[in-house]
Amino acid sequence: MQPLAGDEPTAVGPYRLLGRLGSGGMGRVYLGRSAGGRSVAVKIVHPHFALDEEFRARFRREVQAARRVGGAWTASVLDADPEAAVPWVATAYAAGPSLTAAVTDGGPLPAHTVRALGAGLAEALAAVHELGLVHRDVKPSNVLLTLDGPLLIDFGIARATDGTASLTSSGVSIGSPGYMSPEQILGKGATGAADVFSLGAVLAYAVNGAPPFPGDSSAALLYKVVHEEPELGSLSGELREVAEACLAKEAARRPTPAEVARRLAPEGAARLVAGGWLPGALVERVSRSAVEVLNLEVAEAAGVGAPSGPVEFGTPSVSGEFGPPPTVPPAVPPAGLPEPPTAAPAVVPGPPAVVPEPRDAVPPAPGKVSVSVAATAVPGENGRGRRVSCTVALSVAAALAVVTVGVGFLVKPFLGSGSDGPSSDAGAAAKSPSASAPSASGGGKIPASYLGTWQGSATALSGNLPIGTFRVTVEQAAVGQELGRLRQTDQLGGVCTDILTLRAVTATRLVASSTGAEGNHDGCDPGTNTVYLTPSHGDLVYTSDSSAEGNPVAVMSKAGD
Repeated sequence: MQPLAGDEPTAVGPYRLLGRLGSGGMGRVYLGRSAGGRSVAVKIVHPHFALDEEFRARFRREVQAARRVGGAWTASVLDADPEAAVPWVATAYAAGPSLTAAVTDGGPLPAHTVRALGAGLAEALAAVHELGLVHRDVKPSNVLLTLDGPLLIDFGIARATDGTASLTSSGVSIGSPGYMSPEQILGKGATGAADVFSLGAVLAYAVNGAPPFPGDSSAALLYKVVHEEPELGSLSGELREVAEACLAKEAARRPTPAEVARRLAPEGAARLVAGGWLPGALVERVSRSAVEVLNLEVAEAAGVGAPSGPVEFGTPSVSGEFGPPPTVPPAVPPAGLPEPPTAAPAVVPGPPAVVPEPRDAVPPAPGKVSVSVAATAVPGENGRGRRVSCTVALSVAAALAVVTVGVGFLVKPFLGSGSDGPSSDAGAAAKSPSASAPSASGGGKIPASYLGTWQGSATALSGNLPIGTFRVTVEQAAVGQELGRLRQTDQLGGVCTDILTLRAVTATRLVASSTGAEGNHDGCDPGTNTVYLTPSHGDLVYTSDSSAEGNPVAVMSKAGD
């Protein structure tokens, strides 16, 4: 994503624009944010198209058609203004690179990723075709790779198959050379089979890193699509058989999207995605890009950045209201939970801007987790923005344990630093045992009710950020001795281990110092903090003064040793 240039708009319809996501033949795409806090992708057509009445008629019709599209693997159209001076359309935003960007930067994708990709896109096309629509431009740049699965985007040139007159200029084929079907190239019209042909070409590209019909010019590409067999390279097994069937020259010989989906994922694409569909490098890339987007949102909310001129629109948007945005309820500690020691307030007062889930899709399957973080930002001293927490929806396969980023990675982007963050002096004090840990006192044995293995979910930032699972085995120890080790497993499978040393035994809780163990990865907090273990209605409540980790809290239940 690129920052906005001085001559680019900062607002389109009801949306503030935060950055430019990309550009194409029809226009530019921006990351936008609604007044309710929802992130959207706003596509603005090139001004010269806006002067073309034929294009306006097609755009108006295609927006109406795209509004009907919705499903697990498509980006829903949320809002549009075809009558604006410069027409635009807003769709649900999901963090993730296009298939083109992912392959260009990282090379071909592994077979299990391509199988999930093909199954998801096939299910998306099946839903589109059931509505009597044809996408007409399925290609790698119109496929996003998100943690939740693949997304088919850009229905800007889709149109109803039951339409009467053609809305395209005579002799002009809509589509992308190399991924268009032979019948599109020959001007015979496009049915759902044309999308299936394009899907086969996309699968070949994902596996080989190159299109199945290479060429130096559009004319050469179009000739090869019509007259030559595809170059499938290293495609093998069932993936090759599916791609070959999809790339049949005759439309009638191609399978339907539903048949492709059943061959690639008999139990549904969601099952393949839930098992961990992206390679580790892509998971980390998507996670980092999501944090980058959130930082932009916070900077925009705080008024950071050079202004640029907004584009004026002559008419209101077609559908500018989303209804009341959902909000994250405040964390309610269980009965008997002591107030955790806090070095500084974790949330600055202000109205929350909460992003809903990017799409209404398949419910989370076993092995998947969701992270939703509320976002607010207010000006700090000297007019600078103070970061608190941001909004992101991440779904990851818990099996991807190779991606180790740690609680610190998830929390630190949401915390300020220096005078702009939540009390850096107090945070530094929390790192020092002498500054924050109580003196060793309260001798005697640890009561038997504490002993054993405990496990439960943990949150940070006043309960607004789920940070994974905490597990600890409490053993008998004297003051100054190790009472156990806390194992923290975050949503990306990263593991951090803390050594707990008993500092005091009081009538109501255990007080311990917590220090990062040797061998932890870089995302773990290496410092020493004070933690408290407090019994509460049969559970054991863990609290910490670690501001670097957002003052985590975990309610743990007794587990097997």
